[in-house]
Order: sequence, then structure tokens, then C-alpha cells
Amino acid sequence: MIFGYNGSVVALGAVFRPQSPPEQLRDVAVAADESGLEQLWLWEDCFFESGIASAAAVLAWTRRLRVGIGVLPVPLRNVALTAMETATLDRMFPGRFMLGLGHGVQDWMGQVGARAGSPLTLLREQFTAIRALLRGERVTTDGRYVKLDDVALGWPPSTAPAVFAAAGGPRTLRLVGEVADGTILDERNSPDTVRRAVELIDAGRAAAGRTDHHEVVSYLNAATGPDGPDRLRAELESRGQAPNSEVGVAGDAEAVAKAVLRLVNAGAGTVVLVPTADEPDPAGFVRFVAEKVRPLVP
Repeated sequence: MIFGYNGSVVALGAVFRPQSPPEQLRDVAVAADESGLEQLWLWEDCFFESGIASAAAVLAWTRRLRVGIGVLPVPLRNVALTAMETATLDRMFPGRFMLGLGHGVQDWMGQVGARAGSPLTLLREQFTAIRALLRGERVTTDGRYVKLDDVALGWPPSTAPAVFAAAGGPRTLRLVGEVADGTILDERNSPDTVRRAVELIDAGRAAAGRTDHHEVVSYLNAATGPDGPDRLRAELESRGQAPNSEVGVAGDAEAVAKAVLRLVNAGAGTVVLVPTADEPDPAGFVRFVAEKVRPLVP
């Protein structure tokens, strides 16, 4: 069964969007760490900023902040390299790095000649291999996309970290229930679609006989300040979504906290607030999440 809200503490985070220039990342990371934010998530959107390079820098600049990449597109990466980078960061910053993988936006993958004929097969093969490598196993496999010959990490993590998967469609949601340790639902989801996603993830977990913990991370569009409603409306309309579609919230901390809890009650265990692409104060946004919204969320 998916672990959603059951009276326990809900994890809260924020995103540093790659639409902000990389030189702003340090100020945002330090603000997140100092203000007590639990998680800062990074996106490897093509063709903006590297997920691994950004995560390594944030981990080095901070002391307690957990840092997630949501997500690395697997068509761009050899699974052994991803496992090496993950193990290195986990050993240097134990328990603070969270890895998310996805099959990538197909148009972007096509732009770089990495579009897979079967994205789900690729994702399954990548997850099977990377989770085994991070457990310290020696792996030989000859799949359609992943081919490893007697590969083992020289410095595996002391404890294999959870590996999250991005998912949207029904087939992908069932698959990640089978193969992933957690699921990342993007900011286009409403409480109703989160609830349906949890059901599909559960179906995949049941089919695979999995009974371990599976964390559902749900992104949530959020904007605050006098111009927050206008910025959120423009953001949603740019994606073809109606402003009243429950996929975003604009307002003060109380309004944002209520929207967070709607997602939690739908099955999310972690909610990550996503500023608009034109957020004028990214560092101020993470402080708002940590200092104003967090006290209102159980």
C-alpha cells in the first residue's frame, strides 16, 4: 500500500527551476538550508542545467538540506555512469541525495538522437540495473537498451538509496509501482489525478508482490505576493491548463498549506512547491515555503 497522509509528518520541499540562471543557485541553496527547508529539488530540463553538477554543488554548499533530482532522462545516460554518480554523492553526503529517473520528454530526446523506440522497456531495464548496482551487486545483462558485462561499483553506497521514477500515463504508473522505490508526479496533477495515480501505482506494486515503502512525491505550482495570481495564471495558460484546475495555488501561506494538504489527502507523502518560471525572488520563495508554509503543514 502507498504511504500517504496518516497523521505522520509530511515532507515539504521546493524546486529551483532551471529557467533561473545557474549563478543564482548558491543563494537559493543557502537560503533553503538556513531557513530549515527539508528538500530542494532540481530539474534536468533540456537544455538548461545539469542535474548532477547542480546537485553536487548544492550538497557541498549546505549542511543538512536534502537534494533531489527530479528527474534525469535515462535516454541521455549510461546506467553505469548514473550509478557511479549516485553512489559517489551518497557516500560523500550520506542520506541527503535523492535520485529521480524518467524516460524523458520524447521531443527533447529526438533532438539529441536519443529517442527510444520503447521508453517503458528502457525505463524498466534502467531501473532493474541501477537498483542492483546500488545494492552492490555484480550485474551482467543483455537487454534491448541496457547491456552490462560483469559490472560492479567499486564504491557502492553502504545502504542502497531509494530511486524515484517520474510517471504520468497509466502504463508508466503501473511500471514504476513494480520497479521504483518512489514516484514523482509533476505539477500538472490535481488531487483527483494524484488519487488515480496512487491506485495505478498500487496495482503495479501488487502485481510485483512489493510491500516495502513507496513514497509519492507530488509537485505543486505555487505563487505568492501581489502579482502571484497573475503569474500563476500565465504559467498555467502557457501549458494549456485552466487557472481553476486545482493544479496550482496563488496566495498567502494559509492558502498554499491548504493546497498542500489536498494533495497529501489524495496520497502524496511529499509535496514539492514549484515557483513560476518568472519567480522574481527564488531565494525568497524557498524561505516562504520553510518559514511560512511549513508551520501550517502537519
